[in-house]
Amino acid sequence: MKVRTATIALATALLAACASQPKPLQGEFAPMTPREAADTDRTGLMVRWGGRIVDVEPLPDRTCFEMISTRLSVTGRPYWASDDIGGRFIACRTGFYDPALFETNREVTFTGRIDGYENRRIGEYDYRLPRVAADVVYLWPVRERVDVVTRPAPWPWWGWW
Repeated sequence: MKVRTATIALATALLAACASQPKPLQGEFAPMTPREAADTDRTGLMVRWGGRIVDVEPLPDRTCFEMISTRLSVTGRPYWASDDIGGRFIACRTGFYDPALFETNREVTFTGRIDGYENRRIGEYDYRLPRVAADVVYLWPVRERVDVVTRPAPWPWWGWW
């Protein structure tokens, strides 16, 4: 009986430890960064890319997002404040996505197919960006920053002296 209970507890703990992606982000995708895709023609490749929003451009029939790519965690969420960027990309999806909600530096993950490339200027630099026809636009909740106090204020009975 104890062995069975211990086995069930261990299996439950292992399953709870496995983080999974939200349902819309699940699937098989090419392990390629936008920078690698911009260096070669990878039109038609299915990708899951994410990062921070640089700009949102609502057009008459679709909305395009200019993104700075970061690595994704096992859940598909872009790493927070990561300097390990994988280049820039553009993701477009049919419909209107409000720039007031999809504001600069919000974290978004996209899934879709690379359908072409665009050349844009960033400052004085010509940049080739892969463009993704997005099937999924997944806006992540804002991360709250919390200051953790590890010891109480210096009251006379706790004192730090």
